[in-house]
Amino acid sequence: MKSKRNIIWVIVILAVGIYLFPTIKNRVAFAGNKPALNEMAPEFSLKDLNGKNVRLSDFKGKVVLVNFWASWCPPCKMEIPGFQKIYTAYKDKGFTIIGISTDDVSPSFIKDMGMTYPVVMADDKVIRDYGNISGIPTSFLVGRDGRIIKKVMGMYFEGSLKSDLENALKNKR
Repeated sequence: MKSKRNIIWVIVILAVGIYLFPTIKNRVAFAGNKPALNEMAPEFSLKDLNGKNVRLSDFKGKVVLVNFWASWCPPCKMEIPGFQKIYTAYKDKGFTIIGISTDDVSPSFIKDMGMTYPVVMADDKVIRDYGNISGIPTSFLVGRDGRIIKKVMGMYFEGSLKSDLENALKNKR
């Protein structure tokens, strides 16, 4: 009876492993895709909702969170309040967020979500330059020197972002 129970547990663990493997594999594979950690973040020039160009280089010398998201994406909507909270707390300390929307987001959505950081509309080039973004949310934390410090596929939780940001702000590069 005990050995039968052990076999069942082994089967359950294997089944869970097989089920989770694609997710884990994608996260590990993501770590090696271009742009890679410590590489320069690809430059972009994208339009915000008012038609103004926003460039990554506009924020040279700051730590920048580049976040790919969409208004229809539940995890994206879940992480926005934490992003906004951190943006408000650190925007005068050398930090900004650039939200890159992969859909046609409306100004009312931005207002309803309380987003005060720059939001721009993605184009094919930025999607391609940042590793052919296919899953959202996807985020890149860029250091003061323009190099990618961290890449996150999936939700970037508030506590993790805050910790990563505080470390990045201490670092002069």
